[in-house]
Amino acid sequence: MAQDPPSQDLMHYEALAQDALRGVVKAALKRAAAPEGLPGAHHFYITFKTDAAGVSGPADLLGKYPDEMTIVLQHQYWDLAPGETFFSVTLQFGGQPKRLSIPYAAVTRFYDPSVQFLLQFEPPAAAATDAKVAPLPAPAEAAAPAPAAEGDGEAKIVSLDQFRKK
Repeated sequence: MAQDPPSQDLMHYEALAQDALRGVVKAALKRAAAPEGLPGAHHFYITFKTDAAGVSGPADLLGKYPDEMTIVLQHQYWDLAPGETFFSVTLQFGGQPKRLSIPYAAVTRFYDPSVQFLLQFEPPAAAATDAKVAPLPAPAEAAAPAPAAEGDGEAKIVSLDQFRKK
C-alpha cells in the first residue's frame, strides 16, 4: 500500500513549540523577579537579537553591536519586570545603570549554567527600524555548543537529555 506524502503543517507546530518554550523563559524571569530573587546558584545568560522588533535601550548603547547581545542576570540587576510579551531590566553598563526592554520573541538563547540548562530559539525576523541595543560580551562559561543546522528541511527532534542534571 502506497503511503500518502505528509501534508503541509497548517498548525505551525514548530512555532507553537517555540512559543511554549519561551514561556519557560518568562516563568523563570518571574521567579527571579520575586522578592526572594534567584534561588540558590541559579543565574541566566540571555541572548537576544538587537534588531528584533520591540527591543529598546538607551541611545548611548544603540548601534554598538548590530546583531546580538547577551545579558547576565546574576548579582547586579534591578527592577526586573517580566510582562506578557516582553521583559525589562536595569543593568550596569560602564558603571551606569541602563534600562533594557526585550520582547520574548527576540530571545535566541536562554542559559542557566548552574544546572546546564539551555534553550535555543529560531531568530526572529529583523525589525524594520535601525534601532539596536549594544551587547555585553558573554563570559566564556556561557558558551554552549550550538546544534548543527540542517538544511534539508526535514523535521528535527531534539533530545533534552543532554541538558538534564545527572
